[in-house]
Amino acid sequence: MNVRVIPILKKPTLDPSVISNYRPVSLLSFLSKTLERTVYNQLSCYLSQNNLQDPNQSGFRPAHSTETALLAVTEKLHAARSAKLSSVLILLDLSAACDTVNHKTLLSTLMSLGIRGAAWQWFASYLEDRSYQVTWRGSTSAPRRLSTGVPHGSVLGPLLFSLYTQSLGAVISSHGFSYHCYADDTQLILSFPPSDTHVSAQISACLADISSWMAAHQLKLNPTKTELLFIPGDSSPSQDLAISLDNSLISPSVTARNLGVTIDNQLSFSSHIANLTRSCRFLLYNIRRIRPFLSSQATQVLVQSLVISRLDYCDSLLAALPLSAIRPLQLIQNAAARLVFNLPKFSHTTPLLRSLHWLPVAARIRFKTLMLAYKAKNGPAPTYLKALITPRTAPRSFRSSSTARLIPPSLRVQGRPASRLFSVLAPRWWNELPLDVRTAESLAVFKQRLKTYLFIKYLN
Repeated sequence: MNVRVIPILKKPTLDPSVISNYRPVSLLSFLSKTLERTVYNQLSCYLSQNNLQDPNQSGFRPAHSTETALLAVTEKLHAARSAKLSSVLILLDLSAACDTVNHKTLLSTLMSLGIRGAAWQWFASYLEDRSYQVTWRGSTSAPRRLSTGVPHGSVLGPLLFSLYTQSLGAVISSHGFSYHCYADDTQLILSFPPSDTHVSAQISACLADISSWMAAHQLKLNPTKTELLFIPGDSSPSQDLAISLDNSLISPSVTARNLGVTIDNQLSFSSHIANLTRSCRFLLYNIRRIRPFLSSQATQVLVQSLVISRLDYCDSLLAALPLSAIRPLQLIQNAAARLVFNLPKFSHTTPLLRSLHWLPVAARIRFKTLMLAYKAKNGPAPTYLKALITPRTAPRSFRSSSTARLIPPSLRVQGRPASRLFSVLAPRWWNELPLDVRTAESLAVFKQRLKTYLFIKYLN
């Protein structure tokens, strides 16, 4: 199969003269993508029915998302702080991950998963005898043989890459780390007592084995973009955790950007809120400049797609923050509502939000958290979220057995308040809901009833 490749800048702000700043995206034919989608559905069904996928891999799986992945990571970090433990969060970065996948190793991995016979031969024919041509500014290069990698822009590529890296989890776990992956973004978490003096050696040994594993699989760890975040327990001293990896020094940073969210070493998300507020203000400023040429309906669509969607992204991570912390986000939403109706700065926004059918930011956060709780209780949801939710069951039948409540964990863990944990907040907020909301028979009905309940609570 011959594929046309178009280089696209990874970020608009990167230098276009540097080749490494481009991502090669394959332009596949419609027939090819249709066939891949059929194979993808059958392969995903086979992997799910036989529990062959890594439960800590959230990339390109139904009911999984960057938000559920980040929620799993922050849950572990919050739990460690509640137990007076310090933690280290390491964000690994791979160089040209999908482009260096070894076909023989990938086919061997598929065979170890039970894919044999005609199905295995199809994957072999799919990977072998591929060629590509690069199109740039109207010119096309001569065809070149493609001996490694899975195509960017394909339907099967992300799933095949996640299967290719599945054995990495055993290497990480052997050093006492927990981990979570989203495609090629791998997050390592290690919690330890503040008095532990062997943490640096443990991290170095783990990263060295990860680097060796990647070399054996023709992947390359990028030390210059690998980030390390040290989250201290309360009143615990900071530690010198400078780690040497492939002749590069990795030092702890105050903040790290992880799947689009800026995480700080105090888990306050203050840097994330500040960055989000700044970007939304810039967008509102640009929309305001063209507002005289737009109708209210067009402005609403533009604001919702560019600004409100940013406020909604991973907002469940902000669930336990005080109202003073999320007030900047509420001011952004108020400004967006005024912009839609073209009203002055100090106009009252409650009737505007009601007219636009926008929940306030605090209510949107609670809405997202309760939606995740419903999915964790009734499905579909990742197994790592289901483990955080425990339905209340009685030893015998009571009138309250049909109220569909959850067991709220204790607010104190080893003498420390743990009220910031999703596993505590979600059940307590859930048990406050009216009976008709908790016992909704479908996700669509629950979503409608929950939104009505929150509108009455927050906007009346």
